[in-house]
Amino acid sequence: MYFMYVDESGDSGLVGSPTRYFCLSGLVIHELRWNEYLDKLIDFRKRMRNSFGLLMREEIHSAHLINKPGDLVRIKRNDRLTIIRAFINEIAAFQDISIINIVVDKTNKPADYDVMNKAWEALIQRFSNTMSRRNFPGPANPDERGMIIPDDTDAKKIQQLLRKMRKYNPIPNQAIYGQGYRNLTIGNLVEDPFFKDSRSSYLIQAADVVAFALYQRQSPSSYMKKKSGHKYFNRLNGILCKAASTNDPEGIVRL
Repeated sequence: MYFMYVDESGDSGLVGSPTRYFCLSGLVIHELRWNEYLDKLIDFRKRMRNSFGLLMREEIHSAHLINKPGDLVRIKRNDRLTIIRAFINEIAAFQDISIINIVVDKTNKPADYDVMNKAWEALIQRFSNTMSRRNFPGPANPDERGMIIPDDTDAKKIQQLLRKMRKYNPIPNQAIYGQGYRNLTIGNLVEDPFFKDSRSSYLIQAADVVAFALYQRQSPSSYMKKKSGHKYFNRLNGILCKAASTNDPEGIVRL
């Protein structure tokens, strides 16, 4: 069983949106590595507690950590950035995980373009396809299944999308098949997505910091650019799911 922990960065709206891009990142981990990597994240959090006073129960929500820290304002801004960089380095050292990334550029999209739906549709397809083609690194069972564990937002919409894709998932034919579509339904994902509050999941927080780094690569804030934070995503190169898109050297699916 593969678990995909998912979070987003950027705004999914088209009209009056403050962001040009919407980024979605899925961190994929096999059940046989789950305990090992959770323990590593717990150890990481202990180091951050001892070094910076970040409590184990306090959430690493990357965008807020930089710009709207709330109670975490007690930690210097530069140290908060160090926590984000250290978190990315920790994730990058996990050899048997894989990260699927979706970027939607909202420029010139038609008024009826559903950014959230399109991004999630692409993410689900890549998760399912990569699993069925056995392109994820690390351990594997003979007949794998997957489960999606997103941050607790837009639950009903994502649930309905996955249910639909199990029955109807039209994919345009490649040239060798002629014109038209094939209905390639999603059959290897079990249950509805299991939504969790990111405050209670270090693994969803890991997906959050990846999505944040991806967004800052696309459209860095002045502070992140000044501190070279727009280059943090490069540190994840070794664990990117490059099989997700042959059109991008890092496997990023661009819509």
